[in-house]
Amino acid sequence: MARYLGLLGSINVGGNRIKMAELRDVLTEAGFKDIATVAASGNVIFTDDSDPAMLEIRLEDVVQSHFGFKSCAMVRSAEEVRAAIDENPFHGTEAHHGSDKMVHSIFLSQQPDKSAVDAVIEEHRAKGSERLALGDRVLFLDYVHGVGVSDLSNKFLEKRLGCKGTARNMNSLKNILAKMN
Repeated sequence: MARYLGLLGSINVGGNRIKMAELRDVLTEAGFKDIATVAASGNVIFTDDSDPAMLEIRLEDVVQSHFGFKSCAMVRSAEEVRAAIDENPFHGTEAHHGSDKMVHSIFLSQQPDKSAVDAVIEEHRAKGSERLALGDRVLFLDYVHGVGVSDLSNKFLEKRLGCKGTARNMNSLKNILAKMN
């Protein structure tokens, strides 16, 4: 059995409120095993033998049917979570004085065309100081001055890249990875 992280998008933002204890109960009823949640933002660690793409569909279906709203789900192994930290070129840079709160890895539903990412980088170059780089089904983003003041919203990026995504900052990912092992 493999240990996975399910990253649920749109959890406890807007009107999409879910208590993590209820999420654990619902996922247990749906057949997920060894469930742990980390923080209240839709980070679910579990054990399963199914294909990760099928697990994403199952997670999305459970949230939709039980909680009544659509959430995107990305499922990643511990190795993929570690790569989303280690391969993030903005992680641990001097610009943040040791804090990676503004540095994010956005987990993507598929690998976007590099030309689409390059177009976003070029389009945004004159608009803000954020930095972007592409990894394997992950977009690395340094929000520099904060997510709330950036034009690079999840909705904007999804439209430009043609795929869904959900972001976590480096501090959260390190905490999650420690709980996966």
